[in-house]
Amino acid sequence: MDQKRLCSLSDAIWGYAETGFTEEKSARAMAGFLRDSGFEVTEGIDGMPTAYMGVYGHGRPVIDVLAEYDALSGMSQQADVPERRPVTSAEDNGHGCGHELLGAGAVGAAILLKEYLEKTGREGTVRLVGCPAEESGSSKAYLARDGFFKDTDCALTWHPADFNMVCSGSSQSCISLFFRYTGVSAHAAGSPQLGRSALDAAELTNVGVNYLREHIEDTDRVHYAYLNVGGKAPNVVQSEAILKYFVRSKNNPDCERLLKRVILCAQGAAMMTETKVEVIFDEGLSNTVPNFTLEKAALEAFRKCGTPSYTEEELAYAKTFRDTFDMQDAMRSIPRCDDPARLRQNMKDSPINDYLIEVKSYEDTEMGSTDVGDVSWVVPTVQINTACFAYGAGAHSWQWVAQGTSAIAHKGMLKAAEVLAELGIRLFEDPQIIEEAKAELQDRLGGETYKCLIPEDIRPHISTLE
Repeated sequence: MDQKRLCSLSDAIWGYAETGFTEEKSARAMAGFLRDSGFEVTEGIDGMPTAYMGVYGHGRPVIDVLAEYDALSGMSQQADVPERRPVTSAEDNGHGCGHELLGAGAVGAAILLKEYLEKTGREGTVRLVGCPAEESGSSKAYLARDGFFKDTDCALTWHPADFNMVCSGSSQSCISLFFRYTGVSAHAAGSPQLGRSALDAAELTNVGVNYLREHIEDTDRVHYAYLNVGGKAPNVVQSEAILKYFVRSKNNPDCERLLKRVILCAQGAAMMTETKVEVIFDEGLSNTVPNFTLEKAALEAFRKCGTPSYTEEELAYAKTFRDTFDMQDAMRSIPRCDDPARLRQNMKDSPINDYLIEVKSYEDTEMGSTDVGDVSWVVPTVQINTACFAYGAGAHSWQWVAQGTSAIAHKGMLKAAEVLAELGIRLFEDPQIIEEAKAELQDRLGGETYKCLIPEDIRPHISTLE
């Protein structure tokens, strides 16, 4: 594997900074990289122009490596600058979640596995699955719903972070939807009795949902944003308004039940204001089904590969970003681990995580959602984190964008590729691990079958309401 070229690929994706389902340059660059590396590449899989697949090998087991490469809107940031400084406009895109590293690192892992199969002549297939629109779009949910993973034996992935660890536990199911209100405009002073305010309906919806929060589970979350407030003139009764909502819970049935309660708030608000509300589905993604068998194998691979080491210059660079964040706040929100005291001490002594954080496998729900969850329902799946950023600010921050092309980010990405490849090699050499992982998945499902939260008539899309 050409590490220098792989880092250049990551940097190119960082520069493209394309949001969900618009990642044309990013997907093309990654597909071309795989093709040049000896993979058979198919672009536009499952009707998604920026989704692709690179395949090498033959026979079983079939190991999928999942890649992401979409950016976030409003996250433009100059590289290597330890203060908020957009490149051109704060409204422009930026890789605030490190998906440029995620995508290139996954490509690197697939190439290492290809080189292993090529060298040994062993039977087996590695597939790099290019999955667009993780932040908004949920491409993996569509792929899982449409049967893409039916021939896959297991799936491996990773995510850039400020910690080196194997991920465990579950994530939240999540449904995204819009409430579009229609009212009647009127002069707010001269004839307010003739108006029916869509903005009032939107505000009353949020009030209702905020009262609802007292009566939901601890693992539930509801978030909203105004997309349209009906204009800027206060002397006009607003005839239109749009809200976007995220509804999250610990599993799909609970998420759907909570969604019904949120919709009732919106419908009640429309009744109170004599307006109309249209409920528009956007996307949905499932909770993650953990797999302790694969987590154990991943931890063994991580122990063998170790963690990156850093030069004094790199540590000084990391410190400039750590110092932009309140470390007392950071130490209050550390991930679950076996030795939290050691982690807190490391956060005091070093600007970046420089050791492997050991984590006993667990089943509790972590706050946050990912479409990796949908894959985990249909095939055994595991995810790791590697430290690509200084301690402190987390995902969706300008600090992550700024560090995205740095030496420490590249080292974390290359380590992730190495660990995933080592794990894949173990699975190729001992397919019994995969069989045990499949048995564990079936035990966890207990006869329950996967039901995607996205209705069959909904296809991958870019919302026109945002």
